Amino acid sequence: MSAGHHAQPNLFEEPAPNAQDSAGHPLVARVLIEDAALELDYSIPEALAARVQLGTRVHVPLQRHRATGTVVQLLPDSSYHGKLKPIHDTIGTRPVFPENLLKLAHWASTYYLCPLRIVLRAMLPESVRKKPESFLSDSHLTLTRMPDAAEMEKLHKSAPIQARIIEMLRDHDGPTALSELRKELPRATQIVHVLVKKGIVDRAEVRVERDPFHDEEFIANAPHILTEEQGVALEKILAALHPSSLIPHPFLLHGVTGSGKTEIYLQAIAKVLEQKKTALVLVPEISLTPQTIERFKARFSEGHQRIAVLHSHLSDGERHDEWYKIHEGRADIVIGARSAIFAPLENLGIIIVDEEHEPSYKQEESPRYQARDLAVVRAKLEGCVCLLGSATPCLESFENAQTGKYDLLKLTKRTDGKSMPLIRIVDMRLERRRTKDGFSILSDRLRIAVEQRLEKQEQVILFLNRRGFNTALTCLKCGETANCPDCSVALTFHKTENRLVCHVCGTRQLPPSKCKACGDPSIRFGGYGTERAEETIRALFKTARIARVDTDTMQRKNQLRDTLRNFRAQKLDILIGTQMIAKGLDFPNVTLVGVLNADLALNLPDFRAAERTFQLLTQVAGRSGRGETKGEVFIQTYAPHSPAVQFARHADYEGYAEQELEHRKQFHYPPFTHVVLIGCRGKQQTLAEFTLQSFATRVKEKLPPETHHGEVCPSPLTKAHGQFRFQWLLRTARVRPLLAHIQSVLASMTLPEDIILTWDVDAMSLM
Repeated sequence: MSAGHHAQPNLFEEPAPNAQDSAGHPLVARVLIEDAALELDYSIPEALAARVQLGTRVHVPLQRHRATGTVVQLLPDSSYHGKLKPIHDTIGTRPVFPENLLKLAHWASTYYLCPLRIVLRAMLPESVRKKPESFLSDSHLTLTRMPDAAEMEKLHKSAPIQARIIEMLRDHDGPTALSELRKELPRATQIVHVLVKKGIVDRAEVRVERDPFHDEEFIANAPHILTEEQGVALEKILAALHPSSLIPHPFLLHGVTGSGKTEIYLQAIAKVLEQKKTALVLVPEISLTPQTIERFKARFSEGHQRIAVLHSHLSDGERHDEWYKIHEGRADIVIGARSAIFAPLENLGIIIVDEEHEPSYKQEESPRYQARDLAVVRAKLEGCVCLLGSATPCLESFENAQTGKYDLLKLTKRTDGKSMPLIRIVDMRLERRRTKDGFSILSDRLRIAVEQRLEKQEQVILFLNRRGFNTALTCLKCGETANCPDCSVALTFHKTENRLVCHVCGTRQLPPSKCKACGDPSIRFGGYGTERAEETIRALFKTARIARVDTDTMQRKNQLRDTLRNFRAQKLDILIGTQMIAKGLDFPNVTLVGVLNADLALNLPDFRAAERTFQLLTQVAGRSGRGETKGEVFIQTYAPHSPAVQFARHADYEGYAEQELEHRKQFHYPPFTHVVLIGCRGKQQTLAEFTLQSFATRVKEKLPPETHHGEVCPSPLTKAHGQFRFQWLLRTARVRPLLAHIQSVLASMTLPEDIILTWDVDAMSLM
C-alpha cells in the first residue's frame, strides 16, 4: 500500500481517464482514512465496483482494525508492489461528496493549510458522520380483512383493545401510523403484533422525517412588483442564468437597507427552479434563519417540502434528516449558516450569500474557512451564478467590484418610496455631565423618543452588543478587578443567576462580598450589558411589553423564532438585544431604533474595528422605518466625531469606503493584501513566546517578495482557557507563495509538548 499526502490536483483541469476493468470500473481506490493522516490504496471488489466512486465513504481494513474513509482518487494501479487489501463495503449507495464538492475540499485544504481529512470532516454533520442513515421509522397499519360481526362481538368481550384498534383502522382513511395509535392506546405495539399474526392487520415500516417545521403553516405569497432598480439588477442576474451564458463573474448586490434584496433573491431562485436546477442560500446569523425560511416557504409554498435547512440550532436528528433530504435529491433549495456551503446539492444554478460582510461567515477553528469566499470558488466549480448581497459590503468585495472582478449591482432606494430613517447622534459626554452619578443607560432624548413611540403604539428596538448585567467588579480602595483566573478578561456579573461569568471560557463563580486582594468591602459593579439595560427599561416603561434577545435568554429550542414572531405580530413593544437583532430582520411597525453604546467595538486593536462599527450601526439603523411611518435612530456614543459614526449617520457607504480604503492601501492591509495570522499558545508563557519567535525566524529567512510582517507580540486577549497567547501578522499581495513557504517551515518543525501553533489565512479577527 502507498501512504502519505499527494500533490493537490489542478481544480480546473479535466481529470485523466482511469484504467478500468472489463465492465468499465476502476481497479484501485485511494482512500483517505478519517481518523488518521493516511491515504492508502485498496483494491475494489467486483461486487462493489459499481458503488465505489469518487467521494464514496467506505469501510476498509487497517492493520487489525476496521476503519472509515473516503475515496479521493480512482486509479488504474498502485505504486504498492504487494497485494492490496480489498474494501470491505460502502457506506450508503451514493457518494457522500459529489465530485465538485470534493474539488472544493481540495481547494480549501490547500488554501487554508488544513489537512484534507479535517476539511472533509467539517463537510459532514456529526450526526451523519457517526450514525449514517440512522433514520427514525414508524409502522403504517392497514386492515387486511375485516372480522365479521360475530368475531368482533367476541373480541369486544375477550380483547377489547384489539377490537378498538380494528375499528380505528376501519374508520381511518388510508394507512394509520402506529405512533398515532399509541397516543390513545399506550399498549398498541403489543396488541398490533397479535393482530398481524392473526392476519387481520398488515404492518409496513416507513421512514419518518424529523421536520423542524412540521407544525407550521406558511401562507403563500406572490412575487412583488419590482422597482426600476430592482428590475435592472434582476435582469442582469437572469441573463447570467441563461444556459447559453458563460460562467459569469460573481455579482455584488449593494442595496441600502429595505431596498428589496430578498425579493431579487426569490425571483432569481424561481428562474433557477424553472430550469430544473437547485439553489443554495447562506445567511450569517441563526436569528435571520426563521424569517428567511418563512419568506422562502411562503413564496415556494407548493413545494415547501423541497426546502432544506442546515444550522446549529437543529437537533442532531433534524440535521441528519435535512442533510439526507439534500443528499438524496429531495431538496431544491437549501438555506443555512456558513457550514451549509458544503451542502451536497447537485446541478446548482445559484449560490446566494446574504449579508456577505458578516464576520460570522469565517470559521474560527480548523478548518478556518471563509464561507463567502468558498461560495465564489464553488460557483466557479459548479459553473453557476454567485450573488453576494449587503447594504454594507466588506471592503474586499467592494474593491473586487471596483476592479471588475465582481459585477456591481446597486439599489440606492428603499422599496415603495420609503425614506431612510433620520439618524441622530447623542454625545454621551454631555449626557454624563447632566446626570448625578455620571452614568446613564438611556439619554433623555432617547427616553423621550421611546415614550412618544409607545404612545403611538409603534415599536422600538434597543441595541447593545454586550451581554450580562455589569461588565466589571472593581475595588474602590485598591483598584483590583475581578478577573477570570484562566483568561485575561474581567468577569461579567449576571444578576439573574447571581454569578460572575467569563464570556471566553464560561467560568462561573459567586460574586465576593469583599475585595479578594485587600479585603475591603467597598467593591463596586461597573458597566452594563443587556440584562441591566432590560431592568432599567422595565423600570422606566412599566406598562410596555418587553423582551430581551441574547444568547442568555434564547436557550430553549424555537424560543428565538417565537420571540421574533411575537414582535412582528405586535405582541411586544420593545425588543432589547445584541447583534442577533441587528440585521436582516424586517418589522414594519418599528419606527425607533436606539443604539445604547456605539463604541464597544470601535477601539478594539484590530484594523477592521472601524469598518465593523460602521457596518453594525448602518445595519441596526436599517431596522427602523420599514413600514409606512418614517423611522428614527438614536446613536449614543462617546466618540461622535469618529468617521465610522459620522458616515453611518448619513448612510454614506461609498464615502466611508473611499477614506478607509485609502488608509488600508497606505499601510498594506486588505483588500490590497492578504493577511495570515500565526498564533501560538501554551500553559508556559515563555515557551509559547519562544516557539513563535523560532518559527518567525525560520519563515523570515526565505520570506517571499512583497511580504510585510510585524513582530511577534502577545495577542490582545493574552490569556484564554488557561493558555498564554502570542501572535505574528504577515501581509502579502501574493498569498500562494507565502502559504507554500509557511507549509514547508511547518513540515520541518517539531513543536514542544503542550504548545499549539495555529495559522489563519485571511483572518477576520486579530483578537
